[in-house]
Amino acid sequence: MTGRFDNIHPGLTCEHARQILLRPINELESQSDYYMAASHLINCPGSETEQALLGLLENPLNEQAVNIAKRKAVEVLGRLGAESSISVIGRCLWSDDRYLVENTVCSLRQLKCNQTDLIAKIINLLKDDVSNQRVLIQCLASLSVQESLTTIQAFKDVESPGIRGAAISADAQLTGCRKELSVVADHLLLPNQMDRQCAIQDLIDAQAVEQLPAIVSSPVSPAFRVRACRLLLNSLDHSALIESMHLVDAVLIDNPSDINIVHEYDVTPGPDFLVRDLFNTDFSRCYLAMKTLSQMPSQVLWPVILKEWEEEAHNDYGAHYFFMRLIGSRSDWPQQAVHSIDEILKSSAINMRPQFQKSRPAAIYSMAQWNPDSFLELMPMFLSDQYLPAWDCRYVAILALESISSQANQAQVEDLLKSLVDDDDCFVQARLASTRLA
Repeated sequence: MTGRFDNIHPGLTCEHARQILLRPINELESQSDYYMAASHLINCPGSETEQALLGLLENPLNEQAVNIAKRKAVEVLGRLGAESSISVIGRCLWSDDRYLVENTVCSLRQLKCNQTDLIAKIINLLKDDVSNQRVLIQCLASLSVQESLTTIQAFKDVESPGIRGAAISADAQLTGCRKELSVVADHLLLPNQMDRQCAIQDLIDAQAVEQLPAIVSSPVSPAFRVRACRLLLNSLDHSALIESMHLVDAVLIDNPSDINIVHEYDVTPGPDFLVRDLFNTDFSRCYLAMKTLSQMPSQVLWPVILKEWEEEAHNDYGAHYFFMRLIGSRSDWPQQAVHSIDEILKSSAINMRPQFQKSRPAAIYSMAQWNPDSFLELMPMFLSDQYLPAWDCRYVAILALESISSQANQAQVEDLLKSLVDDDDCFVQARLASTRLA
């Protein structure tokens, strides 16, 4: 399965990538060539690719360039579903390279490995306390290895939230007992953002759909929360999915007042500090800044926002998202901001650069809040096949139409909704079925 960032060397052919892996290391143009070639081969499924990657795994050289490339090779083999390669991949569990071992465990999990010797090795690795215990626990639970249960349960009380959460989730998956999953839900409000993100994955792994409201309000990137909605709600039938759309709505509207923020300011900072805090890597701080900025005059904010946008935010994928939200959170921006805001939101709504995809639905919704007339005029372009709008862009267009329906021509709204009637995404269909405009 390929992803958004896989084909980063478009000029490299599959055959050339495979040939690079056959070259002696002293003939490489760069020490990163093996890694580059192994990475690119995710775009080249087939037996020739699998053989090339397996050949790399059997390379005996203990060179950094080889070791790093091996880590990527086992990852790619897993993603390509190379089940016939499990035995060779599995030998990497005995490597001294802990990162290769970790990637190997993940690959074997993807390949649904059931070889008893490899399963036994993974259990022993968990007992040895050397490799990544969280990854090992996740693998054993995913493979339904019942004989690992006692070993896993010993980790339910460890200090590390990431390991503790994985163990509780694994216990629920292996025994069916779900009473301790509320402990994992409590991790959604831990001070460390990585722990909060791990908790979301642990709840997804345990199919804890009952904890989705807590996930939706957790202070992490919307990408994690949207993913949880997709994975936990996707198995519901159409009527149950419709009833759960308010949770998806909440993530895609993403009002800071609906987020359980885990930070606070001792003293309210000034606008310069708050706008800079939208660049923070901890999303709890970003949401706190957003909430605080809503109380400040737009005349004071706009010069700060424009300066930061032009200097950095336009190319910072984290801050970019929050700038979309901030701009669309109010309609009282000064007159001199009108043209800039229209251009920023319009270009962001059709921005196809991979790292800015979460900004697109935010820009679409913000355009509707800021300038409903422009939104109605531009919506066909926002949803045009030319710009490959993801399901969340199409979904949020329905939310946006609902939000401005009292100000819009009803015939125009109905015509725009009709363009989504044949949408093949079950979430878009469920939202369309639940809209009061239909």
